Amino acid sequence: MTIDSETFMNKNSTTNIPQIVLQGFTGIPAEYYGLVGTFFLFIYLMLAFGNIFILVFVACEKSLQKPTYIIFCNLAISDLGFGTTTLPRIMANYWISEIISFTGCFTQVYFVHYFGTCTSFLMALMALDRFVAICNPLRYPVLVNNSMIVILCSVLWLGNLILLGALTAHALTVPYCGPNIVHNCYCDHISITNLACADITPIRATSTSIAMTVLWGPLFYIIFSYVAIIISVMKISNKEGRYKTFLTCTPQLLIICLYYIPRSFVYITSTIGFYFETNLRIAMIMIYSLFPALFNPIIYCFRTKEIKDTLMKKF
Repeated sequence: MTIDSETFMNKNSTTNIPQIVLQGFTGIPAEYYGLVGTFFLFIYLMLAFGNIFILVFVACEKSLQKPTYIIFCNLAISDLGFGTTTLPRIMANYWISEIISFTGCFTQVYFVHYFGTCTSFLMALMALDRFVAICNPLRYPVLVNNSMIVILCSVLWLGNLILLGALTAHALTVPYCGPNIVHNCYCDHISITNLACADITPIRATSTSIAMTVLWGPLFYIIFSYVAIIISVMKISNKEGRYKTFLTCTPQLLIICLYYIPRSFVYITSTIGFYFETNLRIAMIMIYSLFPALFNPIIYCFRTKEIKDTLMKKF
């Protein structure tokens, strides 16, 4: 008794692809794979050191256990989680094998977008912290305190846990029957759903709506808060005071641009059906995915006067 392929896919709506091939960058000679893997190891070690340092330093230094630095620590956890989710798998592509199990690929999809979503909302929370501190400095201790920030961060982590779980489960409702090649260094929602052998219009519409809300919702608030901050700063009569206030905001604006602009560009072009050459697209994804996580410790903490002063006293 035979079962035709359509009946099989209806019974097993998840997949009949046991493994996924992560193609990654194309055209790299095999003899350079070890060097490429070592390069990503170096990036991971830098990323891990910077973010772990923030967590340990703030935990040990009671004078830094304030709302701003609690947000820094949450951002460090998110960045470390994203780097740990992606970089070891990228290293394995060049050192061991490009093959990942179907289950492993979807697990990576979940955590990649979970940590990315948390980072986006944490940046908005940091903008809120700066907005209140600069525009309402007298009410800052009342409006922004440790308890409030812990509650907001907890809601953020838990809410995104549920949201991304539902999004990933929705992507698993269609059959995946080949091809099994993902044109990226790690599994992400767009790449994996492109392998489905069914109509993914509802899935694509849902994921695009959520992605744009998660991306542009915080971004619009960040823009609003920084416009208000700039207006408030321009009212400061002391030129040196204006300069110092702008100096505290400039690093965050730089990292926000690095995080949001290329990400929005890639999302929009993917939505309208315009695709870049594979290596260029992967390079852009690497830039907006890994660079913010790599530079956040330097920009947010090591350039913060309070942390620098504390380090000088310690060492």
